[in-house]
Amino acid sequence: MARPLRVEYEGAIYHVTVRGNDRRNIFLDDRGRRRFLDRLADCVEAHEVRLYMFCLMGNHFHLMLETPAGNLSEFMHRLQTAYSVYFNRRHQRSGHLFQGRFGARVVRGEGYILRLSRYIHLNPIVTSSAKKLPLRERIDMLRRYRWSSYRSYIGRAARLEFVDYAPMLAMTKAATKAKRPAEYRKFVEAGIAESDRDFERIVKSSPLAIGSEQFMLWVRGMHDKLSGTRRRAEDVTLRRRSRRLSPERVIEIVCGRLGADREDVGRRQRDSLLRPIVAKMLCRYSGLTQRQAGEFLNLSTGAAVSIQLKTLAAAAASKGKLRKQLVAIDKAIKAEIEGSSDP
Repeated sequence: MARPLRVEYEGAIYHVTVRGNDRRNIFLDDRGRRRFLDRLADCVEAHEVRLYMFCLMGNHFHLMLETPAGNLSEFMHRLQTAYSVYFNRRHQRSGHLFQGRFGARVVRGEGYILRLSRYIHLNPIVTSSAKKLPLRERIDMLRRYRWSSYRSYIGRAARLEFVDYAPMLAMTKAATKAKRPAEYRKFVEAGIAESDRDFERIVKSSPLAIGSEQFMLWVRGMHDKLSGTRRRAEDVTLRRRSRRLSPERVIEIVCGRLGADREDVGRRQRDSLLRPIVAKMLCRYSGLTQRQAGEFLNLSTGAAVSIQLKTLAAAAASKGKLRKQLVAIDKAIKAEIEGSSDP
């Protein structure tokens, strides 16, 4: 049986759901949850995804995200593979961790997106046991739940660097930015006492889209049209995929911006961030895996590249000059890509 087509395009917003195989738990303890969030942060960075929220449950998880590069399948493949390898090694098991393909509904319309965010964040208290609790206890339970982005949305925890909070909070009716977290909290928690059954019906009615009837019909029409012309089992791209630049050209641009020689890229130099910067840009703009990027740096493993990237992230967090350099390099490479795509 052919796999169902995936509707992908640049700038699409998705509700992604992934379940454990046979509905078994995919998170057995907090250590595993932390590792998953680390991998999620890495993949968001590597694939330039805008992650708006997440919620981890025992046997499944939810994400709401946007793909400016139209690369949902690439992003999810990397995330699921990385966590599956970790989980199987740690728990000495083999076989599939996740059940089939991930679910992904395209979402459009601020009203639908905001209601979807509430639907995702309320997951921890819609279990059969939680529903039996008094309203006050359910609210407290939601505010204490550590494994979703909700606490950081409402100011109960520090904001996470890999989550983009601004767009969702901007959809609230708050008069000022300072009041948006509280307004968002009121909106979400209003859904505890009174379920949004109309929205739940919309979520369950279509495996492809969430939005107005016109939007859902459009997605269905595009899906069916492209299904008829598909020659092999692969994901549908409704618009062009993100463009890539050759590894050598990426290295040339980075070296030019940093005043370094091409030969320096393969050399270990004390206190130099040239190699981690090159690795970051190769993964981002040439589409290389960390192992493949390592070949250009004279590093033998993807793990060694991962260490380089973590070193760079830590340095960028504390050095404003480095952050400006990274922004300038990003702009230079993007300008090259856009220029090379002109007819």
